[in-house]
Formats: sequence, structure tokens, C-alpha cells
Amino acid sequence: MNKKVGVIWGDCSSPEIVKQALKVLEVIEKKYGHKFDYEKIAMGGEAIDLYGEPLPQHELDKCLACDSVLLGAIGGPKWEGLAGEARPEKGLLKLRAGMGLYSNNRPAKIWPQLADASPLRKDIVEKGIDFIIVRELIGGVYFGKHETYEENGQLQAVDSMPYNEAEIRRIGKIGFETAMKRNKKLCMVDKANVLDTSRLWRKVMNELKEDYPEVDYSVMFVDNCAMQICKNPSQFDVIVTENMFGDILSDEASEITGSIGMIPSSSLGETTCGLYEPIHGSAPDIAGQDKINPIACILSAAMMLQYSFDMKEEAQAIEKAVNDVLDQGYRTADMMSAGMTLVGCEKMGDLIAQSI
Repeated sequence: MNKKVGVIWGDCSSPEIVKQALKVLEVIEKKYGHKFDYEKIAMGGEAIDLYGEPLPQHELDKCLACDSVLLGAIGGPKWEGLAGEARPEKGLLKLRAGMGLYSNNRPAKIWPQLADASPLRKDIVEKGIDFIIVRELIGGVYFGKHETYEENGQLQAVDSMPYNEAEIRRIGKIGFETAMKRNKKLCMVDKANVLDTSRLWRKVMNELKEDYPEVDYSVMFVDNCAMQICKNPSQFDVIVTENMFGDILSDEASEITGSIGMIPSSSLGETTCGLYEPIHGSAPDIAGQDKINPIACILSAAMMLQYSFDMKEEAQAIEKAVNDVLDQGYRTADMMSAGMTLVGCEKMGDLIAQSI
């Protein structure tokens, strides 16, 4: 099978992990008889340096012409002083909107080999951590109106948080469908005691739940959910929520699994052309030092194979290879513990590729 993959190498440490993901995909090509053609795409800091903006239209057009897109991470200190619209992160927002990617799916799963690395108590971890956060991705406060102005001699800033019924319904369906494929349990997270947008979320989700009578549906305030993820994460299977809440909760969830360097993500819309990326940042403090953990990016490539290319067996082969390498005791610095073998980014990629 031939597929065209857009590759956003990204900034700082990002090219190091993307290189390892492509190394693993090369093994998949040879073992399963596929052909992946890669289209290099500039976004974030790299695009700012080349073109003066975080995602020029011609680079977005390249993404739209691909079967899917693999991204490392963007941003770094070099570009932090830029004005809001010129910052690297605006390129990511434009990419999500341009590709119509309204559903971001972030698994929070603890690998048994890393149980001791979780900051949670052992008795909590032993109950199990295996849930997924379905986050609405192109609505809400990140895409609302933003303005700063002077009023009565003082600066005032306003960020609006718009949602309409259609936006909520389409992500709600993703949440329910995901729950049907897992353990038929869905929790919708909001702040309905304060926000009108959350009350609209409740109205639409209450209507949707009638179409999924097999799903155990519940609601929870976002502040309580943040506490429960640390106190009793085993209660969750699928969480669906709006953009900003999902951003915060998914980062929190990644930390309880032992290392943020292990968590992949997928962003999808109406088509199978998606965006796949690790949830961590570009790690500028260790760029070029061969220290960054490539596993989240490698697992993101595995998600791409499964969800965009319908290559479930190939995806499982990558996941098994990761599991086997962890079983053998190899660790990058972020998940290192006593008795394990410390390896760098390049070596970890080599080990996983060889294990396939």
C-alpha cells in the first residue's frame, strides 16, 4: 500500500524524535510491503525563520494533499518574544482548523514497566490507569475573539469562548462511539455551574445519550475531574470535553502515567487524513543532546497506521516492540530508574526498530 505522509520536523529536539519514528516506519515498509512517501512541511519556528509566519498557506496546502501528517513538536525560547499571531503555536491552531481536525484523542495508559515512575501512590496505580480523553479541538476559547484594550485608564483583556450545537454534537458523537468501542462508559466534563457554554454542552450531550443507551453516561465539573484523575483514575474510561479543559486535563493525565514522553495523540475530522503527534513539547533544554524520549512520537506513528491507514497489525507490531524494549529494561533519562539501562534517543529508536 502506498501512502503520502506529511512530515513536520518541528523545532528544538523535535527532529530527533521524528527521525526515530521514520526509522520505525521504514522497518514497517519492508516487513509488510508498504511504501510511504514523505512530504517535508515547515511549521512553527522553522516556518517563521523561513517565511516569516508560523504556517504559510502553501505549507498548509501540502498537508491537505497528504494522506496524513506526522508532527514532532514546535516552539521554543527563540520565538517566545513574538506577537501573538506570529508565535509558533498559531501555526498549530491554523493547521487544525485548516485540516478540519475537531477531535483530539489522547490516551492515558500506564505501561506496567513504568508503574513505579507514576507520582501516584502504588495502591492507586495498581487499580489501573487506562482511559482516553476526547477533546474538542477547533472551537472554544482558543478560537474565540481575543482583544486587549484600554478602559478607564487601565488595560483590559477579553477572551471569548464560543460553541454552537453542531460543534458539540459532532465531538459528542466521537465520545460516545469511542466509548462503544471500549468499555461503554463516558464522562462529560464541563463547568456548567458557571459557564453558558457548558450548559449548552450538557443540553446537547443529554440529547445524544438517548442514541447510546448501552453507554454509562455521567457528567463532572472540570475542577473535580482534575482531582479525580489523581485520586481515582481507574474510574474513567472515556472523557469528552471542550478545548481548553481537554488541553489541561490531558497534560495532567499524561503525568500520572510515569512520563509525558510516552503519550501519543491523534487529531481527526470528517476524513481519515489526520494529524499525529506526541503531546509533549519541543524540549529546547536538551536539544541536540540525544536525551529526548522518542517513544511518544513512535507511538503516534503507530496510531497513524491504525486510524488513518487501517493498518492495525502494523500498529500492534510497533506497540509490541515498545513493550518488549521496556521489558528488556531500556530507558531514556525521563523514565530512568534503578536497575535499568540508560539509552539515548537514537539508541531507543534503534532498539524498537530492531524489535519489530
